[in-house]
Amino acid sequence: MEPFHTTIETLTREIGACTVCAAGLALGPRPIIQFGATSRILIIGQAPGARVHASGIPWNDASGDVLRGWTGLSPAEFYDPAKVALMPMGFCYPGTGASGDLPPRAECAPLWHDRVLAVLPPDRLTLLVGGYAQARYLAGARRLTLTEAVRGFAAFGPDQMPLPHPSWRSRGWMTRNPWFAAEVLPSLRASIQARLDD
Repeated sequence: MEPFHTTIETLTREIGACTVCAAGLALGPRPIIQFGATSRILIIGQAPGARVHASGIPWNDASGDVLRGWTGLSPAEFYDPAKVALMPMGFCYPGTGASGDLPPRAECAPLWHDRVLAVLPPDRLTLLVGGYAQARYLAGARRLTLTEAVRGFAAFGPDQMPLPHPSWRSRGWMTRNPWFAAEVLPSLRASIQARLDD
């Protein structure tokens, strides 16, 4: 493995050629990630779904529409690697299980995340979308429910922000937790705009 000072172009090619999990991926490997040397917004999600696997475009599904709505980012901003890095916990579609998509492959984050993080600006805002990202990167998250982590978002700022996964299930969750739209989303959008304006 090359050292962390590898170029973004080389790292992107290496990730794109990764086949470490191939035997466990029903549709085969198709790593999906976006990042650049100036990405000051980092979104760490779960893993691509089937639609994203087919298109090769991260968050190119209904969950992505919801997430962009939460962030206030236009599609042009969201898909600009000079502004936004999109790094899931697992880079490939893991397949479907009994109750939805399978969890992200466990091999992926230890293999690639540190190398991607090393080329991003240190003064970035990281959005931790869903429980898998929060369990890995949010200090103390293992002792909290996802709702507790999101409601206590101010304790993790200004550089990290926990969010629920923006799947169809989040609609009911938002109805039960109206403070999310009233308190978390305005702070989220302000934090994102501050990074973009700097």
